[in-house]
Amino acid sequence: MEVKKKLLDVVRDKIRVKHYSLSTEKTYIHWIKSYILFHDKKHPIDMGKVEIEQYLTSLAVKNRVSPTTQNQAFSALLFLYKEVLGVDMSEWNIKL
Repeated sequence: MEVKKKLLDVVRDKIRVKHYSLSTEKTYIHWIKSYILFHDKKHPIDMGKVEIEQYLTSLAVKNRVSPTTQNQAFSALLFLYKEVLGVDMSEWNIKL
């Protein structure tokens, strides 16, 4: 019987395979977890452009994060969708 890995464990594995720093790993995990919780624990594979834009807008408007911090969160989500979930986001044209 194969045990299915949890999403964040898969993210960690992928980050380590790519030899990203531990601080990047922690940061990406933080933003991905925050994104999932923001959308009431909905799985990212069931979300897309609209949900990402809602989340990033909320960070800027409600949380008043800096553009740099918003870009960091966006980078984490790009990694999640492209590297972990294998989703082609090139057509999404996400607006920050």
